[in-house]
Amino acid sequence: METDVLIIGSGIAGLTLAIKVATKRPNIKVAVITKTVKEECNTRYAQGGISAVWNHETDNFEKHIADTLDAGDGLCERAIVKIVVEEGPDRVREIIDWGAKFDKEEDGSYDLGKEGGHSENRILHYKDQTGAEMHRAIMEKAKTIENIILLEHHFALDFLTQHHLGRNVSRVTPGVECYGAYVLNKKTNLIETILSKITIAATGGAGQIYKSTTNPVIATGDGVAMMYRAKGRLENMEFVQFHPTSLYNPAQEGTAFLVSEAVRGFGAILKRQDGSEFMYDYDHRGSLAPRDIVARAIDNEMKISGGEFVYLDCRHLNHDEFYEHFPTIYDKCKSVGIDAFKEMIPVVPSCHYHCGGINTDEHGRTSINHLYAIGECTSTGLHGANRLASNSLLEGLVFAHRVAIDIDKTIDSIQINNKIPDWDAKGVTNPKEMVLITQSWKELKEIMSSYVGIVRSNVRLKRALDRLWLLYNETEALYGTSMISAQMAELRNLITIGYLVTKSASQRRESRGLHFTTDYPEKQEFIDVSIL
Repeated sequence: METDVLIIGSGIAGLTLAIKVATKRPNIKVAVITKTVKEECNTRYAQGGISAVWNHETDNFEKHIADTLDAGDGLCERAIVKIVVEEGPDRVREIIDWGAKFDKEEDGSYDLGKEGGHSENRILHYKDQTGAEMHRAIMEKAKTIENIILLEHHFALDFLTQHHLGRNVSRVTPGVECYGAYVLNKKTNLIETILSKITIAATGGAGQIYKSTTNPVIATGDGVAMMYRAKGRLENMEFVQFHPTSLYNPAQEGTAFLVSEAVRGFGAILKRQDGSEFMYDYDHRGSLAPRDIVARAIDNEMKISGGEFVYLDCRHLNHDEFYEHFPTIYDKCKSVGIDAFKEMIPVVPSCHYHCGGINTDEHGRTSINHLYAIGECTSTGLHGANRLASNSLLEGLVFAHRVAIDIDKTIDSIQINNKIPDWDAKGVTNPKEMVLITQSWKELKEIMSSYVGIVRSNVRLKRALDRLWLLYNETEALYGTSMISAQMAELRNLITIGYLVTKSASQRRESRGLHFTTDYPEKQEFIDVSIL
């Protein structure tokens, strides 16, 4: 298959980019591939909202910039933060024009929420289903554009570069180019070669490296792992954000249920199991401190008490207004026997967002020519060592717009490379023991959760690296001799991500943002950005 633009991922970043490119250039072909169905992506699970400076009487760009820089703990790129904050409101207005709905006050103004780390109310939201509502609007818009082709159940395996033409490519090789991707068609079980002038990774997060995560099962770090194999540049892989408040439910399997930070913005209070508040012992902002601080505080309180959770108290809040804002959260708690109006909600931190990833510039360009990256799979410089709440959807919209502008300027000078060979499957056999894959997946989650979680140490990281290296080699051997399946490819990607997170964490000999190590509890004065 040949296409002008190949977008891997159908979340808010990927689909917004597809709409913008296809609208600007109705004569070119834009292919969007997704490994399951088009509706399944991290965007749909975003509850809280999208941050933007909206009320200029109380808020301004400098305040939003300052809040973002503070959360990022010294590793944000101020120029990128300025771009996203200042361009963000226009991008939000655009998606409103496409049909996205946000909650309003009785006078017609937008009901702006407040979340951890924000100094002002600037969160636009749609109840507790903001991501799902935004994705709905974008999907409806995309359906109206004829030159967008959306291919479901297509799993990208590797980016195509000069390596596939027999050239030796390393991380310092100049002029590396991307020509498309090898893609597994999950319906036919055949590996297809999709050639493109321009390729975009919009593959989302990697939360499935941990046992407890708010991410869906598709969040397996595919784009970042592909970039690593293609010898592209990655950055800040050690910074994994744990959302402080997922619902504690031992019977829950798979994705942990998120209790949005907006609930604390609405006035809910974190408490110990004896009912006493504790967040003011850790930060003057209390329950609305940035996520890294709150998650570490909860982790510490659990270790002190020996308990498996802390409480989020919503009982004092207006019941009607709470249900109007958070119907999904209230109903979910009720379904497991917790009435949030009468009982406190047990919560625990869960892996939520990966702040590191594919290194990009202000136009979304990567270190590989004709290959862009947008969304959670990137490290743009916006989040630094810790993401400010509700900045992720904003980042996706802003960079989709900027990448679309850059593609419009460059695509006419790029030719499709027809010399890429088809996938070579000679000598491989069907894997006889799927238990090898499922057991390795379980081992990975145990290793990462036990040794590379909220609090780290040299001993834990060394133990994790040793075990991950064994898992990596076992999986690569299996991958090289077996027919490719989605499960095997995902396992391979997850082990790669787990190893990179752990390796990067072991190299950062300080505590900063989301990376806290007991061996180096202080933050260093110099800024040390790790790059792979």
